[in-house]
Amino acid sequence: MLVLGATPLGNPADASQRLKDVLASADVVAAEDTRRAKDLARALGVRISGRLVSFHDHAEERRIEQLVSELRDGRTVLVVSDAGTPLVNDPGFRLVRAVVAQELPVTCLPGPSAVTAALALSGLATDRFCFEGFAPRKSQARRAWFAQLRSETRTCVFFEAPHRIADCLRDAVAELGADRPAAVCRELTKTYEEVRRGSLADLAAWAADGLRGEITVVLGAAEAAHADMAALVRKVEQFVAAGARFSETVSLIAAEAGIAKRELYAEAVAARGETG
Repeated sequence: MLVLGATPLGNPADASQRLKDVLASADVVAAEDTRRAKDLARALGVRISGRLVSFHDHAEERRIEQLVSELRDGRTVLVVSDAGTPLVNDPGFRLVRAVVAQELPVTCLPGPSAVTAALALSGLATDRFCFEGFAPRKSQARRAWFAQLRSETRTCVFFEAPHRIADCLRDAVAELGADRPAAVCRELTKTYEEVRRGSLADLAAWAADGLRGEITVVLGAAEAAHADMAALVRKVEQFVAAGARFSETVSLIAAEAGIAKRELYAEAVAARGETG
C-alpha cells in the first residue's frame, strides 16, 4: 500500500501515532529530504527500519516506476514531505496518479497542514477558500497573478519565501488595494510562531524590512459585486431565447457578474415560473 503521511510543521508532538507506526514499519520511506526524515524519526523516538529514499521535485519522476514496482510486490511505501501534508505544493501527485492507474491501494495519514492551520488562525472567512501554492517569484508575474485575484470571492491561501515577502505584499497593495484584509502567518507551531492580521497596507509596512521563517499568507475575499439581479435574469432569458443552454448561460453570466451561480439560477428559475 502507498501511504501518504502528514508530518509536523515544526512541533514533533503534532505527529500522529499512526505516522510513528508506519514510519517505523514501512518497507520504503520516500522523503522529500532524507536528512529531515531522519531528524523527525529521531525526535519521535522512532527507528526507520525500511529503505530511505529521496523523493524531492527532481527525483519524483525517476522514482515512480521503482516505487510502483515495490507496491506491486506487496510492500508498504510511505511518502513524507519536509513538513505538513504530502502533495500540497510538494512532490507526490504524479506518483499517486500512477498508483491509481495501476489500481493499487493508497491511503492517507491525515495531520498537520500549513494551509488549514493558517486559514483557521487568520480571522478571515473559512467557509469557502482556495489554495494558490507559492506566489510567482518575479514582480511582473506576481502582479498579474494578484490581478486575477481582484474579484476572488473566496479566502485565498498561498505560500511566500521570507526574502520575497516584503516585495510580495507591496505588489498585493498595488493590485488589490491598501484595504484588502489579510493575515501573515509565520513559523506555525514553532517557538516563534507569529500571526499578524490587518490590511494589506498595514502588513506591507510591518514586513518592509523582511521576515524570517516559513510564511503562509491568507488573503481576504473580495467584496461580492452588487449586481442588478433583474437585469442579469433578463440577460439569461435573452441568451436562452437565442438558443443557448439555460444552465451554461447562468454559469457564464454569474461568473461575469461575480456572484454565486446558485443565486442567479434560483432567480432565473423563479422568473421562468412567473412567466409560465
